[in-house]
Amino acid sequence: MGRPATKPAKLRDGFYIEVKNQGGNGILVRRDTKEQMLLAIEDYSRTKEVSILGEMRNDKWIQD
Repeated sequence: MGRPATKPAKLRDGFYIEVKNQGGNGILVRRDTKEQMLLAIEDYSRTKEVSILGEMRNDKWIQD
C-alpha cells in the first residue's frame, strides 16, 4: 500500500459524455471522433441519462 495520489488524473484527448442512471452517479465515456460520440449517445440514451461534456485536447476543454 502506498500513499494516495495527490495530482488529479489527466484525461486523454477525445470527446467525452457522461452516462448515468436516473438520479445516480455518472461515469465518463470517451470516444475518438465526434461521429463515434454521437453513436454512443444514441445507444446509451435508450436506457440512461446522457450529457455531452465536450472535447478534451491537451488537458483543456475545447469550446465549440
